[in-house]
Amino acid sequence: MAGKGETKGKILDAAEQLFAEHGFKDTSLRTITSKANVNLASVNYHFGDKKSLVRAVLARYLEKFMPQLEQELKLLLVKDNITMVDVFACTKRPLLDLDSFRRHGASTFMQLIGRGYTDVQGHLRWFITTRYDTVLSLFTQAVVKANPSLKPENLFWRLHFTLGAVIFTMASNVALSEIAENDFGHNVSIEDIIDRLIPYLAAGVDAPVAGELTLVSSGSSLSAS
Repeated sequence: MAGKGETKGKILDAAEQLFAEHGFKDTSLRTITSKANVNLASVNYHFGDKKSLVRAVLARYLEKFMPQLEQELKLLLVKDNITMVDVFACTKRPLLDLDSFRRHGASTFMQLIGRGYTDVQGHLRWFITTRYDTVLSLFTQAVVKANPSLKPENLFWRLHFTLGAVIFTMASNVALSEIAENDFGHNVSIEDIIDRLIPYLAAGVDAPVAGELTLVSSGSSLSAS
């Protein structure tokens, strides 16, 4: 007979795989219990409800990822003349190291985070932003240090545009890899995706603001005349 810890682990493993593959909304507790070969009472005993199970699945990864990201950001913030590429690069090692935590950990974590936002799991966003607010605050500080001229309103929009690009890429990382491999004929790893994404995100946050770009262009024209 399986012990409490073993039963809990089986539920988490089954839920993780099903959530990553099918999303949170389309995965029922009955499907999870069937795959884990446990009864519904076991889920209720260990997690209480589906929302708590969703958070527990993500927490296994976040408890590995966030502390390492925090250290990377702290090391960056003591440096001078940091760039936006430096800021986003802080996420690379913590993310890739998840592969040593669980098989295909980085890819699975990316899918789970992506699913959390595309499935409109408001409770999950609340869980992340409240439990890891210190790390998220450090990230924002690093962005501001890398581009101190960004006004608060522009920073708000840039970070949300960034989040949109990251979430789409995370949720679709497996499909994107398969499409790229089929179209361009070479294997695509998680590291390849990250290396392509970082400079794109950095350039987006650093891009001139539309109104300011118009003023600069007008000023250049006047100077030329």
